[in-house]
Amino acid sequence: MSEHESAREIHGPAADLQQTTRRDTLGGLAAAGALLASGGTGAAVGQTRVSIACFIRYQIDPFQRDAFQKYAEVWRTVIPRCGGRFIGYFLPLEGTNDIGWGLIGFDSLAAYEAYRARLKSDPDARANFAYSQSKRFVLREERTFLQIVA
Repeated sequence: MSEHESAREIHGPAADLQQTTRRDTLGGLAAAGALLASGGTGAAVGQTRVSIACFIRYQIDPFQRDAFQKYAEVWRTVIPRCGGRFIGYFLPLEGTNDIGWGLIGFDSLAAYEAYRARLKSDPDARANFAYSQSKRFVLREERTFLQIVA
């Protein structure tokens, strides 16, 4: 019996609905982020063409949602200042309670690398990283780079 079948046997049809909802949510976040990053058309956004999105998946301590929210809010000003296109940070609302997401647009992987270098010298970015380490609410972090399809 597969893991999916045993979950269904234990939890009934609702297990299928919850699993589908999680996948739909992730797909929806990626699609929404790509749409936002591309200005809805795949064209230039302001003066910067956004070609890729950095999708960050955070495993967070579910008892420290407020700390993660404060951390995410700081990025709203730091990311653009350091060269990224802030698309959004997302907290879990329903279902899985320990996963958060961040979505940032860039015109290229080279632009991302330059952004990462600027983050290391930005005082607010350094303070925000130190805050997350001192509070220990980010348990794991993964980055995936998505190509935006026009």
